[in-house]
Amino acid sequence: MKLLTKNKTENPYEWIVLPLLSWYQQNARILPWRENVNPYRVWVSEIMLQQTRVDAVISYFNRFMEALPTIQDLADAKEETVLKLWEGLGYYSRARNLKKTAEIICRQYDGRFPTDYHKLLSLPGIGKYTVGSISSIAFGLPRAAVDGNVLRVITRLMENDRDIADEKFRKEIAGQLEEVYPENECSAFTQSLMELGAVICVPNGAPKCEECPLKSGCKAYQNNSWEKYPVKKEKPKRKKVDKTVFLLHYQNEIAVEKGSDTGLLAGLWKLPNVDRKLQIPEIETWLSENGLHGISIQKGKKVKHIFTHIEWHMQCFEIECRERSDVFEWVSADDLEGKIALPTAYRKCLNS
Repeated sequence: MKLLTKNKTENPYEWIVLPLLSWYQQNARILPWRENVNPYRVWVSEIMLQQTRVDAVISYFNRFMEALPTIQDLADAKEETVLKLWEGLGYYSRARNLKKTAEIICRQYDGRFPTDYHKLLSLPGIGKYTVGSISSIAFGLPRAAVDGNVLRVITRLMENDRDIADEKFRKEIAGQLEEVYPENECSAFTQSLMELGAVICVPNGAPKCEECPLKSGCKAYQNNSWEKYPVKKEKPKRKKVDKTVFLLHYQNEIAVEKGSDTGLLAGLWKLPNVDRKLQIPEIETWLSENGLHGISIQKGKKVKHIFTHIEWHMQCFEIECRERSDVFEWVSADDLEGKIALPTAYRKCLNS
């Protein structure tokens, strides 16, 4: 099989191409974004898959594509519609960047994704990994998409103990892989590496080495050292934040409000809350300050929600109000279900 590029020195990954492609051809999972492949579908799926499991993404992807089947549809959609389709996936800046990028592509590139590396990289929410995915899977170009799955495979193959969070290391791996991309098989090669890391050289628990097409040349397999790789600097501990969350009811409506334009969950709808624990007398004062009076105040369950760098410990209170307050928006249960994108953290409180 002909490689698209060659280096003067021997490449340590040239040998993996044929066994990986053969394995992938026989074992690739059936996933919706692998059907009717085009840059739009590849892009949306890759953004959804960031920080999210494949099995969780499938239903979101199908629903998104049914509602917004083309990039022009996404560009023309209201932001609230996009956020509602995204509800539950988290990291809502991804959804906002999807819409921003769709608008730019439709405005500047006549609705067609640019194939130029730097133009792709300049678009909101598209990093080097996503550029590699779009370029190789949708355009058939020799661009590596180096994510956690790929780094896990590579570091175990070579027993490489460099920090996988090191951008220089990632760049080196991408460069070496791009030297061995097979002509006319760029899409399959990128996906085969991803697939191997997702289903064989798995992130949690022991790898399925006996099923791996690369075991004959894998140093971690030979030395039973897979647990040592990949190496990544320990993350700082998540900050814990106590919150009191209010489920304010007036007749058949519930109060919501828009978050600020900065910070965690910026600009999204939320349930009224404060960043500390409140007792009943303090809650009554808070209600009064916001133009409300509680007919009844019932303590609900405690709820925890974990973000990447922070975790919320929420105490929910269900409060029947004597009146509405103009401080908040008052919406029906149908609005909450069908129109308003409420982050999962607050959905947990609704269901507490």
